[in-house]
Amino acid sequence: MTETVLQFGGGKFLRSFADFFIHEANAAGQDVGQVVVVQSTAGPRAGWFNERQGKYQVMVRGLVDGAKVDEVREIASVSRALVAAEQWPQVIEVATSADLRWIISNVTEAGYAFQEGEVIGSPQSFPARLTAALRARFDAGLPGVPILPCELVDNNGERLQELVLKQSRAWGLRSAFVDWVGGECMWPNALVDRIVSSPPDGHPLLADDPLLAVAEPFALWAIEEFEDLELFDHAALQRVADVEPYALRKVRILNGAHQALVCKALGCFATVREAVADAETEAWLRKLLSEEIVPVVDERVEGAAAFVEETMQRFANPFLDHKLTDIAVYHEEKVAVRLMPTHREYCERFEAEPPLLTEILEPFF
Repeated sequence: MTETVLQFGGGKFLRSFADFFIHEANAAGQDVGQVVVVQSTAGPRAGWFNERQGKYQVMVRGLVDGAKVDEVREIASVSRALVAAEQWPQVIEVATSADLRWIISNVTEAGYAFQEGEVIGSPQSFPARLTAALRARFDAGLPGVPILPCELVDNNGERLQELVLKQSRAWGLRSAFVDWVGGECMWPNALVDRIVSSPPDGHPLLADDPLLAVAEPFALWAIEEFEDLELFDHAALQRVADVEPYALRKVRILNGAHQALVCKALGCFATVREAVADAETEAWLRKLLSEEIVPVVDERVEGAAAFVEETMQRFANPFLDHKLTDIAVYHEEKVAVRLMPTHREYCERFEAEPPLLTEILEPFF
């Protein structure tokens, strides 16, 4: 199978997300191809990939339609892994392959940073490496490719393109390349949503598979539609006219519910699962979501009520210990984004205060 994807990042999220979907699409008979992982940071991960011929396992654990799911999937979509700092010429070989169809990334928000003094022959930052790889492809006379960012960054496609253009200017690259970046390469914004975690300490599968990861059944990859944008088919992958409604739905409903639980139940329960297992707290959260949060966003997002049900099922995942103390980190800043706008918009729309939100947000007024 040909190598069609150059992927910056090989952490457990991409292994359980894009690489997982590519494996399933290949298994279903689509000729998506294979992934070459580029490891940007120090560590043994690239060696683990190569020792296992790219194969690794993902434990899918959670609830689907109320039924418990606990299964192990072997993923075989990765062909090999390269260490950017040591194998840059091989990375360029992949970037200049006629078989390349996509570039995927997940370098975290910290990777979206311009670095002064980069050298095009040995780039160090992600924007510089992506620019150098695209410049080599342009110089080879090859067509542009879609860049599919998976970082949890607002307008991630637009921001990544801006970083590449900034690096191009810093290097004094010619205008024909800049035009190619903007005209032949596609930079769709995307929203990714799947809870991925490490396996329990001492899990027996870890003895033979250090790349083992755990993922919930739910997954969403919303990608902004571009004319002539080639993608593969997968149930989790949705082409959308605008990513913003999906981001709004996630922030206000799922993340808003998380922050509301911290306000309401931090002193009573250790985890999200324990909180929603309590009948009184679960009923309170459902009422908050259905009567005070959904009415504010339902005209701007798709399937708000169904997303509430999906969220409650995800919160009840018997395999996931999502600590309320972790959600409480930077609590005030999160409340300002996840709950306060909903309170303000509810008051404006209904000319009344939402009682449950008002009660838990009283310390923030």
